[in-house]
Amino acid sequence: MEADLITIGDEILIGQIIDTNSAWMAQKLNDEGINVRQITSISDQPAHIIATLNDSGLKASIILVTGGLGPTKDDRTKSALCTFFGTHLIENKEVLEHIIKLLTPWGASLNALNRDQALVPATATILHNKLGTAPGLWFEHKGVIFVFMPGVPFEMKYLMENEVLPRIRKLYNTSTIIHRTVLTQGLPESMLAERIAEWEDSLPGGISLAYLPSPHNIRLRLSARGEDKVYLIQLLEKKIKKLVEIIPDHIFGYEEDTMAGNIGKILKDRGLSVSVAESCTGGNIAHFFTVNPGSSAYFKGGIVAYSNELKVKLLGIDSKIIAEKGAVSKEVVEAMAVAACQLLNTDYAIATSGIAGPDGGTPEKPVGTVWIAIASSNSVVSKVYNFGNNRERNIIRSSQTALNLLRLQLIKI
Repeated sequence: MEADLITIGDEILIGQIIDTNSAWMAQKLNDEGINVRQITSISDQPAHIIATLNDSGLKASIILVTGGLGPTKDDRTKSALCTFFGTHLIENKEVLEHIIKLLTPWGASLNALNRDQALVPATATILHNKLGTAPGLWFEHKGVIFVFMPGVPFEMKYLMENEVLPRIRKLYNTSTIIHRTVLTQGLPESMLAERIAEWEDSLPGGISLAYLPSPHNIRLRLSARGEDKVYLIQLLEKKIKKLVEIIPDHIFGYEEDTMAGNIGKILKDRGLSVSVAESCTGGNIAHFFTVNPGSSAYFKGGIVAYSNELKVKLLGIDSKIIAEKGAVSKEVVEAMAVAACQLLNTDYAIATSGIAGPDGGTPEKPVGTVWIAIASSNSVVSKVYNFGNNRERNIIRSSQTALNLLRLQLIKI
């Protein structure tokens, strides 16, 4: 079974707002075993609405539409629906009473625009919208379900969870789709695929694998479809357990985990602390730590020493070393990590120094060259990387790689 999602509104097409409704609905439908065939954003023009409904109705079993049901003149969806379904608008008494009930606490009187919200297509099944004035509309037309909901996200979500999905479950015996996401770091996509090729080839027919790369990490999404939910969960867990045996050092979490959050748990459990001395990452590593509630238990703070002057003044780096080796060097980044560990009195410290770009590189140290060091009370390790020439990606990749280097040090203990 397949569904099409359609969002109506010129504000989406001009980039004034972002369509978050479709992403949320797609996830909910997928949980029900319903594949989303297509997501489309269209204008408020009735001809465009009708043409899109015609096209989707020929190819999908369920069409979910959001937007265009408001009281203002730019919301033209209902008139287009009357043309498409060959019906007309009538005033619905229950909807009108609900609108009056919503307006009363605000001391607002019913005007013509509000009253028009109670006009609904005569052939529609009305879906009660407890949270707003525009009801949801359900049509069954030529063997296809068409559902129209307000574009306001919290109203749409209420209707989906309380009206739309329960009705779909009654009509269709949908299969179960289970997703599990494995988070990896440290291997480029091609190398990761090569490393796990045999494991991937051994996946049974009911399981599919998707590679989802980003500057933060590469997510491996395993999806299983079938009738027995318990069996599918057990099967996925068995396959993930085998994957962990193949790339143990490169898996740092699952689902919505973050690298900094998981490191924080390790540090907190062991009663350890960490600090940072950042140059090219500009405080981003500190940010990754502090977005996690309770991070004060293990993250003490950091120093953003972006200039060479501050590397000398705040961290005490020997200016002769910077002059001789350059700020982006093994010697300087290791000295930064050791200094942070001592100055901030932490068990571990992370340091970064690099050329984020887009300029500043040399033949010996091209743009994207980043040195990362991890210091503890009795050791310091460092590695050099090249993350390419995109500044924003370089900062994210440097931060994530630095965190991963700390994680690897921690799991060795």
